[in-house]
Amino acid sequence: MDVVNILKKCAADYGGKTAVLFGQEAISFLELKRKVFALAQNMINLGISPGDKVAIYLPSWPEYIYSYLAIWSIGACAVPLDFMLTEDEIISCLSHCEAKVLVTKHKANVSISRLKENLPLLKHIISCRRREEGALNFEDLLSCSRQDFSGLPLKENDYAIVFYTSGTTGKPKGVLISYKQLNAPPKSMAFFVNKDISSRDVTLCALPFSHLGGLIYIQNTITFGLTMVLMERFMPLDFLRNVQGHKVNFFWIVPSMYYALLQLKEFETFDLSSLRWIVTFGASSSPDALRRFHKFCPKAYLLNGWGLTETNAPTVVLPMGSDKIESVGRPAPWIDVGIFGEGQQKLENGQIGEVAVKSWVVTDGYLKDEELTRETVRDGWFYTGDLGRFDDEGFLYIVGRKKEMIKVGGEIVFEPEVESVLLKHPDIAEAAVVGVLDKLRGEVPKAFLVRREGSDLLEEDLRYFLRQHLAHFKIPHCFDFRAELPKNRSGKVDKEKLRSGV
Repeated sequence: MDVVNILKKCAADYGGKTAVLFGQEAISFLELKRKVFALAQNMINLGISPGDKVAIYLPSWPEYIYSYLAIWSIGACAVPLDFMLTEDEIISCLSHCEAKVLVTKHKANVSISRLKENLPLLKHIISCRRREEGALNFEDLLSCSRQDFSGLPLKENDYAIVFYTSGTTGKPKGVLISYKQLNAPPKSMAFFVNKDISSRDVTLCALPFSHLGGLIYIQNTITFGLTMVLMERFMPLDFLRNVQGHKVNFFWIVPSMYYALLQLKEFETFDLSSLRWIVTFGASSSPDALRRFHKFCPKAYLLNGWGLTETNAPTVVLPMGSDKIESVGRPAPWIDVGIFGEGQQKLENGQIGEVAVKSWVVTDGYLKDEELTRETVRDGWFYTGDLGRFDDEGFLYIVGRKKEMIKVGGEIVFEPEVESVLLKHPDIAEAAVVGVLDKLRGEVPKAFLVRREGSDLLEEDLRYFLRQHLAHFKIPHCFDFRAELPKNRSGKVDKEKLRSGV
């Protein structure tokens, strides 16, 4: 992805058109180019060279966009960090990738002096929207006397991003994404929506930029000349207000966000008629919930999709007009997807096995982790850890993660299948199922549930309902009703916390 020339073309083609709308702040394509190029030139002045790691630890602000694009304008490597990470987790990730620069903001429990003490290779900290002792000021770096910018040379196989999919104080897992692979998400989006995406469109981003789903909004904005309405965080009521107020044409969110929208008592009062297509990524466990959402924007295509950070999602998406919403669709023509058994043999249609992907879009592996790379990339195939099957028409169905497979006395139970049935009950707003130890059967399913507002659903009534839809060994052994379920920053239910008893 040649960001410098893409931004020059955007500025020439769209000029004063709004590229990003953040609250009351409207940023034109001309202004976007100017700020990105000024920041890029000042990064060069700070001694940042192609290949150097520049970390970003911010909420979803415009500064995140400027930083990403400036880093790519000089051939450096962005390291986006989830803004929920703790100080120790930040230190762990930045030490692991040997970052030279950190772009951040004031946060009460993160000390600039401690970061410097623990990160000797970190040359500069850049602070946004507030001057901090020991840090450069981001706004100062948005000014530059040069009127033109040609960027620094980059190679398509150089790394553009290190995505930390688990920012831990243990062993960080940094997914490597090259400059060539940056082209994958916009290319896939154009293919899957039949090129129904253009500079006339308005989209709405409520996903964090530290995750691939949020990054795709930035890529599509500059690739297609979109106007992106940006939310710092997902708030269901404000999300619907933005769709209605800005006449949003499409968006993509994760399943739990749809559930949150449907729970709003005001949901049915909003005008969603501007929507042309909507996407859920994350292998929805409740097609019924998506169909209910679709009733209020019936002119919009309802798409389901699948992919990982490692496969530069979207990898597989349901074709427009298809009613197979239980499926995540078919892969793009330049992507091979296979289903493999335990012995790495390729399985026939209908058989459940591990989903693997082969294509130029797939990551080269993990930063400084040859062992994990060898485990996941075999014979050119990336083994995703997801279990799935193909039907006879080539549609892929995701049945769960390998770790979402519960063995109950020799019988196999897939957690998403049980969740899907639970979510059919009219009094259940959210559901998550995990396996827990059982002395008699080895493992049994346990359900964590959120009742719909005003519901007094009893456990015995729910058991009766489940007996009508599930084999007895699939029915959860116990139920834990909660006010809410823990979520990660991308909006997905955090099952690791549920498994650990949080």
